[in-house]
Amino acid sequence: MSVFHGQADLGGTGNGPPVSRQEFDELFEAVRTWGRWAPADRGAWNRVTPDHVRRATARVRSGTVVPLALPWNTRSGPDNRKPALHHMTDLGDVEAPEPSTHKDFIAADYHGKGITHLDALCHVAYRGQLYDDRTASEVVDAAGARFGAVSALGPLVTTGVLLDLPTVLGIGWLEPGQAVHAKDIIAAEKALDVTIGEGDAVLLRSGHVRRRRELGAWDPDTASAGFHVDAVPLLAERGIALLGGDGDSDVRPSPVDGVHSPVHALAMTAMGVPLLDNLDLEALSAATAEAGRYEFLLVVAPLNIPGGTGSPVNPVAVL
Repeated sequence: MSVFHGQADLGGTGNGPPVSRQEFDELFEAVRTWGRWAPADRGAWNRVTPDHVRRATARVRSGTVVPLALPWNTRSGPDNRKPALHHMTDLGDVEAPEPSTHKDFIAADYHGKGITHLDALCHVAYRGQLYDDRTASEVVDAAGARFGAVSALGPLVTTGVLLDLPTVLGIGWLEPGQAVHAKDIIAAEKALDVTIGEGDAVLLRSGHVRRRRELGAWDPDTASAGFHVDAVPLLAERGIALLGGDGDSDVRPSPVDGVHSPVHALAMTAMGVPLLDNLDLEALSAATAEAGRYEFLLVVAPLNIPGGTGSPVNPVAVL
């Protein structure tokens, strides 16, 4: 079902076409999966069965392991307004008994642009509702979430698919504000000889990390490459279990009137698909290009935080 009237070319720099709130709401209804699974707060992760895991592990050939997380970011900047904390609590200066120890403390307000993290289903509500028609105000309070928490997800082991758009286009990166559409996904699948399947994790490389390293930081809340909402019906049709990227999956500025993170709302709130934000996909881009294949085993193990809205993570791809 399409509710859109046109598409911009990926070769351009636009975040359009613009989408009205009515069109967005129609799309939300078209892709939602409320009532489909039990337990509901695992959402689309219910698609990943033991058979999916076995098929994913069978993709390992070289045994090359690629970590996908950014370094723990303690420096303030335009893309890290709430820096993570890291300080030493023990410098090994106790005289006795042996051995001496060294200890440290870490903390992070990780829902932002500076920390690689997983968004759980309780993280995003639309019109006051979480996934599976749960009223946010009734299940989330100061103690945490009683539905859709990251502790309900547990580890995910599945097939990962890298949509490496800069490699497809022969460029260093997509410019901030550049939208990726459904037709671009299909073109990338053909160019990379890969097909997104049920239960897969889809990772979008826009080249965000490379651009930042070469040109410096900017405010990705204002402008970042990512999916246009017209790409979501295709991802829903393929039955994905997880969506992530080197941004936060949304193109910014948002093309949807009055909705600042429309892909977040469609993926998590409508479809029950958790998100991976702020990945470093540069090493994976190089490894997949060298291997000549863009499918791999993906392992995501969030911290077991009862009531948590997500977790810092260091996902691992194994080729």
